[in-house]
Amino acid sequence: MSLVTLLPFIVLIGAMFLMTRSAKKKQQQAANMRNEMQPGSGVRTIGGMYATVKEVNDDTVLLDAGPGVELLFAKNSIGAVLTDDEYNRIVHGIEHDLKSDADVVPDDASSLTETDAPADAASDEKSVDLGKKAEEPADETAGEPTADAAPAEAKTDEKAKKSDGGSEAK
Repeated sequence: MSLVTLLPFIVLIGAMFLMTRSAKKKQQQAANMRNEMQPGSGVRTIGGMYATVKEVNDDTVLLDAGPGVELLFAKNSIGAVLTDDEYNRIVHGIEHDLKSDADVVPDDASSLTETDAPADAASDEKSVDLGKKAEEPADETAGEPTADAAPAEAKTDEKAKKSDGGSEAK
């Protein structure tokens, strides 16, 4: 047999060795983490439940999940041992303030928009009217409706009723 024919088998065996080695290393780290658990530390189970360790035995762990709730779990069911800050942030919603020395941002934006110019300068500008201007009547009897105006309004109402439903759909 030549070296060229054996090379794929050697590469395959080497890849399998590396994969099993990394899996064993992860299992060993998890076992060390579980063995170093102490009462009072926060944990997350593999099912996603957060609790505090009350008692550690050889194969089991007694967890305090709340007032009056004690649960017995196998050590293998502990997914992660959490730091105190992480446990308090997740379970109690308490954020550890790492930026306590940072500037405080105000709730309103009034302090952010202060200018040195006086307020009278803004009122000197021309006002802009965005509304429609009312049409002024051409004759003197603008306030009184004429006889021709009433039938015109009725015609526009009839046209609006007729066009409500179908002409645009075709």
